[in-house]
Parts: sequence; C-alpha cells; structure tokens
Amino acid sequence: MNTKVKIAGVEFKNPVMTASGTFGSGMEYSDFVDLNKLGAVVTKGVANVPWPGNPVPRVAETYGGMLNAIGLQNPGIDVFIERDIPFLKQYDTKIIVNVCGKSVEDYLEVVERLGDTDIDMLEINVSCPNVKEGAIAFGQKADCLYDITSQIKAKARQPVIMKLSPNVTDIGEMARAAEAAGADAISLINTLTGMKIDIHKRTFALANKTGGLSGPAIKPVAVRMVYQASHAVKIPVIGMGGIGSAEDAIEFLLAGASAVAVGAMNFVNPYVTVEVAEGIEAYMKKYGIEDINELIGGVKE
Repeated sequence: MNTKVKIAGVEFKNPVMTASGTFGSGMEYSDFVDLNKLGAVVTKGVANVPWPGNPVPRVAETYGGMLNAIGLQNPGIDVFIERDIPFLKQYDTKIIVNVCGKSVEDYLEVVERLGDTDIDMLEINVSCPNVKEGAIAFGQKADCLYDITSQIKAKARQPVIMKLSPNVTDIGEMARAAEAAGADAISLINTLTGMKIDIHKRTFALANKTGGLSGPAIKPVAVRMVYQASHAVKIPVIGMGGIGSAEDAIEFLLAGASAVAVGAMNFVNPYVTVEVAEGIEAYMKKYGIEDINELIGGVKE
C-alpha cells in the first residue's frame, strides 16, 4: 500500500503535515508525537527580525473553534536557523518553513537566508499585513500576490508554496495568480477573519478586536475553497481548515488536495496528526485502495 505523495519534486511518506502556527517547530509536541510518522512539519511563521506579536488577550474560544490574534510572534530567522532546523533534522520528516513579513523585502531576506539551509520547501504566508498597501494582506489582491510570488520565486532555492487567504471574493483568481507567477504549490485555507464580544464586560474578547477563526467550524468553507482552487490550477494544493480526524483529511483529498495540514486540533488533541495518518491507512485498507494518489481529486462529479 502506497501512502507517498509528491509535491514539486519533494516526496512525502504520507500526506499529513502540521499547519503553521499550531505546532511551533515540533519541540513542544515531540513528547507526544513521533515526528518521524508525519509527512512534514510546517513551522510557525519566521520573520527577518524577532516579532513580539499583538497585545493580550489574543486567543478566544468560539463555537467549534477558536479566534487568535497572536500577530505572528516569533524569535526571528537567526534563532530559527541556529535552534529549530537542527532540532528538526533529527527526524525523518520533511521540513517546510513558513515565512512572514511586512514588506516584500522582509520576505526576500528570509527566503535568501534559508537558501543555504537544509530544508525542503518554503510556505509563504501572504495573509500578513502589507505595510505599503495600508495593511491590506498581500494575499487579498491578485496583482499583489502575483508580484510577491514572482519576486520570491526569483530568489528561492527551495520549492515555493503560497499560502492563500480565504478572505477574498474569488479563491480561484488568487490561485491562478500564484500559479502564473511561478508558485510550485498552493496551500489553503488560512484563517477566516472573525470577532467575538464579551457581552458582560461589553468589550472585545481580543485586544486586536478581530482575529483568525480556525477549527472545525471553518471546514466546510475550506473544503469548498480547496475544491475550487484545485480545479482552477494545475499545481498541487495542500488543504487545511478544521481537520481533526482521518475522515476530515480524506474529504480534502477527494476535493483535490495532494496533502493536508492539521492545525487548531493540535491544541485539543496533541496526538491528532499521527491519528490522522494512521486513520488514512485504515481507510485505504478498508476500501482496498492500493495507492493514495487514487483518492486525490477522486470525488464523483
């Protein structure tokens, strides 16, 4: 039985990854999860300099999920190269580094620094606020997305995954812009913008007022967008958004995803990633599926 998938020339032992921002670089989870059993670890966002993140409170629970306005707090590229990459190299799993920035120059600096490191792929978080565009995310305008993708591709030594924002009118248009600019793959969805108000204090639950909604509540939206994006482009799609079980993951594969990433549910169940990977194998055995690639885009039209 084959569970291997290939994305932009990189072979993964199975299609299960971690979603950026929910797993650190695996250090916090390595007591619970055998990282060797994962297709890849996708790191928390890395910037060219340390980011302190947003003021607290910056996490709030909601029905079927959570809101976060962490603000991409991270120790910066220097610490990441010195500490996180050597830690991940101990394991037989692929390393995908998520890159964030506030200007194109920020992104390019990190991409160039990572060029000489032994990592497998880059995932570019275009949901970051673009300071030169009045804090509109890079991934919310097709021309901005095309521009940043093409500039990153010109500098990157590893394959580039563009992580798309769902907070757009037409996800197909954004997927096509990333593909046209040379992206090797796309991943989606990032969080949906949401808000929560404490009616007793009459204040916002998050200091930032708005935050990113993740968890099971967003899964139907994510499945729909992955289906649309996978039909809009020929490059591989990595699907995410509310995955908490093998059944959830298989839905994404059938919708057209070549791989899946598990995010918010890591906070609920630290063993979830391995459970998803093992559950996919059990499903394949049950239905006599010899090759996982038979499932990708396999929903009956």
